[in-house]
Amino acid sequence: MEKIKISTAQFENRSGDKTYNLGVIERLSQKAAGEGANVIAFHECSITGYTFARHLSKKQMLDLAEFIPEGESIFKLTQIAKDNNIVVLAGLFEKDKNDNLFKAYVCVDKNGLVAKFRKLHPFINPYLTPGDSYCVFDLLGWKCGILICYDNNIVENVRATKLLGADIIFMPHVTMCTPSTRPGAGFVDPKLWENREADPTSLRLEFDGMKGRSWLMKWLPARAYDNAVYAVFSNPIGMDDDQLKNGCSMIVDPFGDVIAECRSFDDSFVTATFTPEKLIQAGGHRYIQARRPELYRDVIGQEHKSEQKVVWLNPDKNL
Repeated sequence: MEKIKISTAQFENRSGDKTYNLGVIERLSQKAAGEGANVIAFHECSITGYTFARHLSKKQMLDLAEFIPEGESIFKLTQIAKDNNIVVLAGLFEKDKNDNLFKAYVCVDKNGLVAKFRKLHPFINPYLTPGDSYCVFDLLGWKCGILICYDNNIVENVRATKLLGADIIFMPHVTMCTPSTRPGAGFVDPKLWENREADPTSLRLEFDGMKGRSWLMKWLPARAYDNAVYAVFSNPIGMDDDQLKNGCSMIVDPFGDVIAECRSFDDSFVTATFTPEKLIQAGGHRYIQARRPELYRDVIGQEHKSEQKVVWLNPDKNL
């Protein structure tokens, strides 16, 4: 494998406005390519918007969703990739011929669709169907995987993607700044966003505290470290429907170190160079080699009833 330069982006998407969102994706992709990036990754549902979908009927979801790869958004991403000689990863809602709905994330190059992943644990809309498979694919000489938002909180998903060969895992999110049972969690007041130019300090304190980045740092570096992978985390900045998101799009290397991070309140991206040597040098590589699956194969694979509790979607329920 040769070195590769990957960018992770953040921007304030508009709910349901694909034209606007794809325009931002195009602008940031062009700029990243101009600075030498080979790949740029955007957040979950970056094409369609995300949080507003919790209010949509099935008909509205079907109107918003697209067929993949035949949809207009894939065509536009392909044109962006071709015009700028850069690989683009972005998210949208997908539908199939039987009116099933999925949360999808795609990788597109100048020739079209390279890979598609369907979120394994969707919850923003009741009409979404969970994906049923992992996704590992070749990209510019590297093995890559995709896991969307909540998928990454289930540690088995990250380990499985690694064991299937991925050395880079794209982790698109719309996360942080929502209520939870953990101490310090909660929404961030949108008024702080409106006043960000006059008082950036108060907003940054909320974004970086336990409502935001401090929570992320409890688990994201561990996913990269334990599995000896590069983690490409992408997250929106600003208002997503009525919820404020804190960005912090970042790249974490196999040592668990943050090697690039978006720290502005603007639509932006950061870029890092990925070197194959770290994949072997990192402790996670040794730990994977030392596994004894005969001890826990039946434990990890045992049947259980899967439950997914999302507190902020059910504020009146005792979860």
